[in-house]
Amino acid sequence: MKGKISLFIMKNIQKILSIREVKQLTKNSDFNVMGVVSRFTRRKDRNDNPFWEVTVSDPSGDIDGKVWQTSSWRNAQGGDDFPIDPDNCGLRFEGASVFIEGRKAEYRDQIQYNFNEVLYLDQNNYPPKMFSRHSPVKSEILEDMFVNLIAEISHKEIRDFVDSVFFKHGLWDKFKVWPAAVTIHHAYTNGLLEHSVSVAIGARDMARHYEDFKIPVNIDLVTAGALLHDIGKLEAYTVNILPQMTVNGCVVEHITLGYNMFMKFAEAEKLSPDIASALGHIIVSHHGKREYGSPVPPATPEAFIVSAADNIDFELSYWKNQIDALNSDTHFTDYLPVLDRRLWRGIELP
Repeated sequence: MKGKISLFIMKNIQKILSIREVKQLTKNSDFNVMGVVSRFTRRKDRNDNPFWEVTVSDPSGDIDGKVWQTSSWRNAQGGDDFPIDPDNCGLRFEGASVFIEGRKAEYRDQIQYNFNEVLYLDQNNYPPKMFSRHSPVKSEILEDMFVNLIAEISHKEIRDFVDSVFFKHGLWDKFKVWPAAVTIHHAYTNGLLEHSVSVAIGARDMARHYEDFKIPVNIDLVTAGALLHDIGKLEAYTVNILPQMTVNGCVVEHITLGYNMFMKFAEAEKLSPDIASALGHIIVSHHGKREYGSPVPPATPEAFIVSAADNIDFELSYWKNQIDALNSDTHFTDYLPVLDRRLWRGIELP
């Protein structure tokens, strides 16, 4: 740790855990953790008493906690700490570095994290960016993979169009560092690049497989569509230390935003109408069903394949995040509404 350490931290420093380690604790365990606040919401209980729902993030993951009226709030700017009222202290907690002393409990058969002490850290000694998450794959590797995928496209008009979208129209510098989500999957720096590369490779290989089985699928359209499918997230999200939704991301959503961006590029590059329709259809249908946010469901082999690759990449990323948070001797997660199921660690063969 950097800088002058407050007396509060010194008193409670027996071990500061990563968020992943906290999630692997057994219930009724106490913990200390440091991270950046990604969500800070004041609420009231049934007796009209205030409490706070707070999400804290570090490079290993996120943790959602409850801060009850009986919890302690303290300010450690300058090294010395003193009590504060979170409603009237003039501090902005969202996006700030904090130290948490908490307890992993159980409520109604579900794990609950109670934050009993919240310490606002000196932001110069503990800058929020030190707790930001990045793709586990090196950015240089992901960038090379992305460029190579474009180079693999044999159809010149499609290849030149994709290359122009990312490199001529100035998306690349933003695209390569952007998150793919605020939570759930690839919600970190380089997440959009990682997700797009993974979907493109999976979709390309799936297309090759079905081509071998005489399904008339165009591999170039699949690869291009996969690389382009989430460009709307450049307008749906923003990054202020942590991923956040934009207004348009909330009320227009990334599929519509992405299709509008794509059509402007198609017009600017004079992309042939047939190719524009085929790639545009992949973008608007990649969530698979209307109830999942797609204006239309997939209707071509290329759209079916990109949608399937996008879904499996999301599911496997989510599975890994949830399984990594389990104790080593725990084999199932709690029920997860996102996927409407419990997840299983699976077996390890000798």
